This record gives sequence, structure tokens and C-alpha cells, in this order.
Amino acid sequence: MRDGSNDPDHTGSRPGIFPFSAVVGSDDLALALVLTAVSPEVGGVLVRGEKGTAKSTMVRGLAAVLPRQAVVSGCRFGCAPGDGAGCPDGPHDVGAEAGTRAARLVELPIGATEDRVVGSLDLERALGRGETAYQPGLLAAANRGILYVDEVNLLHDHLVDLLLDAAAMGRNTVERDGVSVSHAARIVLVGTMNPEEGELRPQLLDRFGLTVEVAAPREPALRAEVVRRRLAFDASPGAFVARFEDDQQALRGRIADARSRVGAVTLTDEVLTKIATVCAAFEVDGLRADIVTARAAVAHAAWSGRTTVTVADVRAAARLALPHRRRRNPFDSPGLDEDLLDQLLGDDAPGPEPEPDPGPGDGGEPEPGDHDDALGGEAQPSTSSERAHAGDREPDRQPEPQRSELEPGPGESSAGGKREVPTASAVSAAEEPYRAQLLRAKGIGHGDPGRRSAALTSTGRRVGSTSATTGPVHLPATIRAAAARGEAGTGARLRVLPRDLRRSVLQGRESNLVLLCVDASGSMAARRRMEAVKSAVLSLLLDAYQRRDKVGLVTFRGSGAELTLPPTGSVDIAARRLRDLPHGGRTPLAEGLVTAYDTLRVERLRDPNRRALLVVVTDGRATSGTDALGRAARVATQLRHERVESVVLDCESGRFRMGLAARLAEHLGAEHLPVGELAAAAIVGAARATVDGRPTTGRAA
Repeated sequence: MRDGSNDPDHTGSRPGIFPFSAVVGSDDLALALVLTAVSPEVGGVLVRGEKGTAKSTMVRGLAAVLPRQAVVSGCRFGCAPGDGAGCPDGPHDVGAEAGTRAARLVELPIGATEDRVVGSLDLERALGRGETAYQPGLLAAANRGILYVDEVNLLHDHLVDLLLDAAAMGRNTVERDGVSVSHAARIVLVGTMNPEEGELRPQLLDRFGLTVEVAAPREPALRAEVVRRRLAFDASPGAFVARFEDDQQALRGRIADARSRVGAVTLTDEVLTKIATVCAAFEVDGLRADIVTARAAVAHAAWSGRTTVTVADVRAAARLALPHRRRRNPFDSPGLDEDLLDQLLGDDAPGPEPEPDPGPGDGGEPEPGDHDDALGGEAQPSTSSERAHAGDREPDRQPEPQRSELEPGPGESSAGGKREVPTASAVSAAEEPYRAQLLRAKGIGHGDPGRRSAALTSTGRRVGSTSATTGPVHLPATIRAAAARGEAGTGARLRVLPRDLRRSVLQGRESNLVLLCVDASGSMAARRRMEAVKSAVLSLLLDAYQRRDKVGLVTFRGSGAELTLPPTGSVDIAARRLRDLPHGGRTPLAEGLVTAYDTLRVERLRDPNRRALLVVVTDGRATSGTDALGRAARVATQLRHERVESVVLDCESGRFRMGLAARLAEHLGAEHLPVGELAAAAIVGAARATVDGRPTTGRAA
């Protein structure tokens, strides 16, 4: 048997990896990772949290504490001896030469293509020898190991679907480019994400077995210990890893023991009924929550050294399996009412067995072994879940009262006439969001794959071919290119050379950016306008959540403008930002347009291929500063020269109108849509009419 102690993927012997047992302050995450390592059937872990919370550190450290594996020598799919049924490299004889290797951790980059993930035609053998052969992908490399996706919310949806299907079925089936292959893909799927950068679809959330919300600890002593250990590791990685080697070995042995025991754990009908009762009470969709909770409870019992599932195991499993499944819509914050959970479960009559002492510690400063203690017992409800909610809170913004700034009344200019003195700035509540009408940009773009406007993307229907060096192979075009050289005579075999290779051009859908630039000044009309605008923005965010778009909001009031909502796809962050949006004061139109221009310029630098639509909601008046209307006209002209696609929604009301919004639209080169009554539907409908190029009437509906 080959000794694998010097394998390059033997992560336990590499000092560059921070020890799993040395991480403090992430008890729930550690427990979730251990449970899915004990029983991969749980379905993987999704880790949600702010940046800098050791998400990636813990995932990479997990592979180092997993038991070593016996593998068939030369098998590209890492089959275990005697377990090669259906392997493309099999069948493997019972006496086949075998060796050992460390459990693999395969990282999937965000820019990975579908053929790199699932595998594809071996081009070297196809072009060089004329053979149809399969080249394994990352799913094959991760078989019997961990497949880690950092920033999984930024991964293309079709790739996430492929990964989750493989994790659920335990096999990867490839039918493409003349290849028909099926191989084992028993993976532990772990994904990490920052909710501020966008959300996952509910269907994808449900496919992850467990989820954990992590946040940086707020206790100064614990934060200091985290920094102390990180500095010690950076100063001397080898010495730091050696310091925790005993804890690593103990944890590795405990995981192996739990794996051997999990098949013998008994799940009684009484406990199973409790699981069903809990899932029904939290109104989760489908039955996957019940199945995952049961599997996680069994794994927790095995991890705790028990042979029968107790209520304590169910409680620990439910806290990890249910929070992301109880969200009724994207505006619901993830979480679980743990008081209700305790009421549903009641007391555990038998009581949990005492846990083995995993390491030293006297209750004072965290010791090297303290982290294992959190893994061993019942998950504490006051660790990361409460910290996550505390980390999500933002300080309440109290709008300061405005000075007695004079604002022209409806239908009156800023040069004279009757004026009103607005009251202190107010906050308008948003109406309920609704299903927004579909926005589509004109033409064909080249942005990131999404579900809105037509674009040339990495997925979609095949519309042509190119000589590019990347992308899926276009076999008919490749053959035609080889035949066009005319080198083969009658009856001779066609020779395909590398220069004949053609790639497919695919047309699908892209994601876009919709930026709303809204007058938040302080007349009664503006108050009604803000209620409708808030509802419209929330509705667009809901639509963007489903279509993978970005939506932003610029408001202008008083003497300046503010990027109230930076372009985002996260409905959770957006809802919090919009909740306390104030309005009142004068109308700095030029400042609002400048802020919108700067926002679009920065976004264009970040993502040149993402097309944008600017929606300006105003009556065209400008009352802040000298030559306010002239400055607004000059900024609008600049936006027009930058070819910013835009629409102006005219909010001017009253019998006598000045037509300032229409002149603003001329400077912008935008569609001018006068509206008698501003509503959320008017914003969305007018924007759609503009980008679709449809004729509009005087009132958008």
C-alpha cells in the first residue's frame, strides 16, 4: 500500500493552513462543518456573513482534520477499493493496488466554466488521435472530498444548479460534445457569501443542507484572542500549527469515530414526529427541511457519542437547517425564533450524556482546546445567531430639522411669488412591494449572465461560432473549418488541426443596473412621491433579486444629494436603507444629477459591460444655489454626451405648469413622460416603455 504522508494534498502537514481547532468565536459554523463532515448526506453548508469573519479560514482548515482515505491507484475519480461500480476508469478488481491520500479540498473559482466543472471532451486526444475521450472536471477531483465555493452568490446560477444536483445525487452525468459519461461525485459542498453583495435564489438556498450566519464577535476579550492567534500564526506558521497538533489529532479521531457510529444511531418515531412538528410550525416549504433536520440530528448524536437521537440533537439540527427555509419572501430576514423552538421541543426527558473533555481550559482566557468544547455539546443559541442580528443592525438615523428654507409651491417659480415654509424633514413609509414590470435594455449587450436583457453570454442558445480561445467547442464549425483547408483527398481521413478549432457564440440574458434619481424635497407632493418611490424601489429590488440585477437610488434634498442606496442586488440591505429615508428642504437638482453621473461612472469602471438606465423623478425645478437651473442643464447635457440611457418622469402638478422637466429631458436626450399622479407603477411602466422603444402617451400607467 502506498504511503500518502507526503502527498501534496495532505493538508494536515502544510503549515500554511490555519488549524481548524485554533479558530475561536465561530461555534455554530464549526458545528455545521463537522456535522456535514460526519454525514455528507446532510447536504453541505452555506455560510453567510460579513467580511473578515474567518469563513474561508475555517473551511480550508476542515480538510486537514478529515480522516485519510483509501483510494485505487491510478483512478482519476478517487474511488475506494471495492467501490468502483460505474466508474469510467473501472471496474476495479477487489485486489487492485490501493494507496491513501488526504481528504481533498477543491476550490471552485467564480470564473469557472461549465466544462471545467463537469468535465468535457479531451481536445488533445480528439484532435491529435481522433479519439472521443472524457477529461474529468472539478467534480471528479472533489469526489469523496470538499468542494468549496467562495462568494457562491456571485457564481452563475446554472453552475450552482449543477453543483447542487451533483451533491444531492452523488453522481455527475455529462452529455455533451459527443461525450456520455457518469461518475461518482460524493462531495461535501460548502459555500460562503457576503449578503451585502447579493442574495441566492430561494430555490438555491433550500438546496443547501445547513446554513450559518456569522459575524465578528463583539466581546473585546474574544476579539483580542482572535487577533493574538492570527499574529502568532503569521509570525511562525510551523510553530503555531505544532502547538495545536494534539487538538487536531483528537478532532480528526473524533470525526472518524462519529462516521463509523452514524449508521448505528437510532431515530425513534417519537423524535421523528417532533422534527415534523417543528418544521410544520415554522411553515417551511416542502419536506427537504424535515429530511435534512433528521439527518443532521443523527449526525449530531453520533458526534456527541450517543446511539439514540435526543431532543438536544434535534434542537441543534433545527437551528442550522431551518433559518434559511422559513423566509417567505426576499424581504424577510433569515433567522429562527428559538423561544418557539424550545416550546415545540419541550424538555428532553433522558437528558444528554456528558461530553468528553476535548482539551484544557480553566474558564478564563480561551485555551487551545476550548474551541473543541463548543463542537462537542449542544449548540448554544447565543453565539453566532445573535451576533449576526447585532451585526446587521444599523444605528438609527435621526433626520435633523431643516432650516426655514423657502421652497416654491406647486406651479410657481423660484424667482418670486407665494412661497411656503416647509416643516422639519419627515420620513414616509413605503407601500407593499408588488411584482414589477420587466425592464429590458435595447439591443444585445455583453454583460454578466442574468435574466433580463438580451446579451452574448457564456450560457444560452448557440447563434454562431468564433475563433476565440475559450468557450464551449462548436463541433460543426470546427469540422467545416478543417474541411475548408482542402488538404484531404478523396477517401482520405479529415485532419483537424488546432487552428481549426471554433468556439460557440451563445446568446442568453444579462443583468442590468437601474439607477433612480429622485427629488426628495419637502412639499406635500414630495411626500406622496416618496411613498410611491420607496414602493417602486422595493419592487424593483424584488424583481432584481429574481433576475440577478442591480438597483440603486440617489436622492436630492436641502442643499445636496446622497447615494442613498449604492447599486446592489441585496434586498435585505436595501430594505434597511430605505426604511428611514427622510425628505424635506429645497431642490438641488444639479447635485442630484452629478451624484447620479458619478455613480454611473464608477459602476462603468467596475463593470464596463453592465448596461444602465437612469430614471430621474422630478418636476424640473431647481431651488438650491445660484443659477440652479443652468447648472442642472449643463450636467444633463454632459450625461447626454456620455450616452446615458435615461427617462424623466415629470411630477409637476397644478393648472399652470412651467414645463421645466420637459426642458430637462431635452438636455438629457431622454424620454419625457408627464404624469398626473406619481405611482410606483408609473415609474416601472415608463422605464420599460423607454427601453423597449414603445410609443408612450402623456401618462404612464
